[in-house]
Amino acid sequence: MKKSNLAAVEKIIALLQSYGDHDENRFYSTAMQIAAAEAKKGHTKLAQELKGLIEKIKTKRSTESVSKTRMLPINEAQRELKDLLEVYRPRIKTKDMVLSKEVSESLDRILVEQNNFNKLLQHNLKPRRKLMLIGPPGCGKTMTAKALAGNLEIPLFIIRLDGLISRYMGESIAKLKLIFDSMYQHRAVYLFDEFDSIGSNRSYGNEVGEIKRVLNSFLMNIEQDESNSLLVAATNMPESLDKALFRRFDDVIRYPLPSENEIAILIKTQLKGYILTNSKNFPAITKQAEGLSFADISVACKDAIKEMIVLNKAKVSSTSLLKFIENRKQQF
Repeated sequence: MKKSNLAAVEKIIALLQSYGDHDENRFYSTAMQIAAAEAKKGHTKLAQELKGLIEKIKTKRSTESVSKTRMLPINEAQRELKDLLEVYRPRIKTKDMVLSKEVSESLDRILVEQNNFNKLLQHNLKPRRKLMLIGPPGCGKTMTAKALAGNLEIPLFIIRLDGLISRYMGESIAKLKLIFDSMYQHRAVYLFDEFDSIGSNRSYGNEVGEIKRVLNSFLMNIEQDESNSLLVAATNMPESLDKALFRRFDDVIRYPLPSENEIAILIKTQLKGYILTNSKNFPAITKQAEGLSFADISVACKDAIKEMIVLNKAKVSSTSLLKFIENRKQQF
């Protein structure tokens, strides 16, 4: 078979796969590549017809989605897991986050690979899609999962693993298998939150046997998983995890506490649209916030804004902001 014919067949296969996976972005991208290939061959009329049809489909689906923003297709597995799965349609994107250079570059690489699925497929390569996120509470792990889903325009499913053990004693492995089956049926970001609840080497008393079985099942499922969904595991206790876990992931991304510069950017973002009194105190405020997480700093900013509103002030008090930052520090 000629190379051109082989490439055309591969694109048709990719088109059918994306349709079967309900992956609209990849479906449109592949369809546009087919149209572009026809245009290069001189089949201008056919290429224009294809592009017109694609745009018509996109417009129709976009109109339908407006009335179905919160309605997600739910398969049998998800019905059985309704007590374990939290379903979201995130609007946030990675550009909305304040991230370290290293984390930002890692996420950009993941998104670039995901958006070039077809190119990689043609070389028998696959995009990064199994991720381990490590960092202290409030550093942006859950928000990252939401942002990835937002960028890729796919749903986010949050799986509470602590509930998997406590609610389904004796059934945990079967429930876990349903989650992995769901990854094939619906492309989404699947966030396994509090991953140390199954991946840890710590003892959990009478539940330790169940946890070991669930961990072994997870290792087997992640090895066998060939779906087009993103699997994200998040933990703030990496030192307690079984070392065998790490090599199962395509990327291990570590989230540090925000630097002084990142704190300054975050505070300015949170106070956007408001005026801060005594702006000369801003360096002292950012210095005082060092050691806090992104989430804690965001809460302090919102508390200062709320105080301004209830006291009928025209500006956000820098003294109040410092007070709320100090309050967050004293909670730890």
